[in-house]
Amino acid sequence: MTFNNLGLIEPILRAVEEKGYSTPSPIQLATIPVVLEGKDLMASAQTGTGKTAAFVLPMLQQLNGRQRVQGGRARVLIITPTRELAAQIQANIQTYGKHLNVSSAVVFGGVNVNPQIKQLRRGVDILVATPGRLLDLFQQKAIRFDSIEALVLDEADRMLDMGFIPDIRRIQSLLPKNKQSLLFSATFSDEIRKLARTMLHQPAEIDVAPRNTTVERIRQRIHPVDKSRKTQLLSHLIRENQWVQVLVFSRTKHGANRLVKELGKANIRAVAIHGNKSQAQRTRALADFKHGKVDVMVATDIAARGIDIVQLPHVINFDLPNVPEDYVHRIGRTGRAGNEGEAISLVSADETKQLRDIERLIKRNLERQEVEGFEPGHQLPASRPVGLEKKSRNNRKPEAHGKWGTKSGYRNRGNQADPKPRSKKTGVAPAWNASENQRAVS
Repeated sequence: MTFNNLGLIEPILRAVEEKGYSTPSPIQLATIPVVLEGKDLMASAQTGTGKTAAFVLPMLQQLNGRQRVQGGRARVLIITPTRELAAQIQANIQTYGKHLNVSSAVVFGGVNVNPQIKQLRRGVDILVATPGRLLDLFQQKAIRFDSIEALVLDEADRMLDMGFIPDIRRIQSLLPKNKQSLLFSATFSDEIRKLARTMLHQPAEIDVAPRNTTVERIRQRIHPVDKSRKTQLLSHLIRENQWVQVLVFSRTKHGANRLVKELGKANIRAVAIHGNKSQAQRTRALADFKHGKVDVMVATDIAARGIDIVQLPHVINFDLPNVPEDYVHRIGRTGRAGNEGEAISLVSADETKQLRDIERLIKRNLERQEVEGFEPGHQLPASRPVGLEKKSRNNRKPEAHGKWGTKSGYRNRGNQADPKPRSKKTGVAPAWNASENQRAVS
């Protein structure tokens, strides 16, 4: 099956070919004909499978040859959660629509609003927007919604999950009722699916991948390490393996900034990207990373959905996320467009709960590899068999509070220390045998 079989017109097929694509991905194959028929759609696919083209290509075709829209209006509205993703969607529209007479614009916060208002005055066929800036522009009467013929919510689960529900509902109430609505997402929880269905009219539902699973072409493993030595281990891995283009995820903005400084001291070129950075800083950081001016980009989860680098080889979880679904989104930045990728998590003993939640979600135990010279003093408990139900607290036996060699002399329950007793002679816990505890991955 090729793009020629999907009913796309020649100018779009030519742009796709010039981009280097010949075979549609499963999500594109399943959704493009549905969108061209004008039906509402709810589509779920793993990250990196070509969702953007799945809605951009048919939307461009539907708009081709139409008269220019009136000033201050748009025909297609694409809403997305982050500035980076909005800019990348706009870039895709320009790439795939370069042989068509279709206009587009992108609006988001963090930059001067006046150029955006000026562009909207001329009217655009496709408007890509983040929710907050879109509502600001509506309140300033820079955009009207009475000409909207189609609404696309990209990364819909993330938008709804990040607290954009009130904004999305308000925007929905301002749009014409007789429109085509599309929801594209990497994953959908049952709650998000239920909410999304209330915004669509008899939608076709397409799910080309199991929910909340990780793509098989991504090699995943964890390196157990003491929390205090994570930065040293990361520096060691980058230098030892001569890695370039490494995306590192930090749980906090301050942690990201601190890690960049520490990597700089080790002569590793690094840059941070998170919500406290201005849009200009974020754009420059992403450009420097893509063009090889820096080797490491340290990001918070806000950037997990906004970074689209086709051949990104390495994703490192410096901190495990508190929400296990975020692990799927993070590592989905690698292994895109058929390429292989590697996802490594640096896990300390106080992250045992997050690790177990992630393994339960992805239905597999992650391979554990200790790095020579960085063996942890605070051992991780062995993996539980996937699917093992957690015991009720009322039925759980009380845990012994034996000594384990910390400064205080007592077991620190918050650090999830090794459940095995330590040697009286050495004070060191018995080594965990990866070969004995490694669970086979089906």
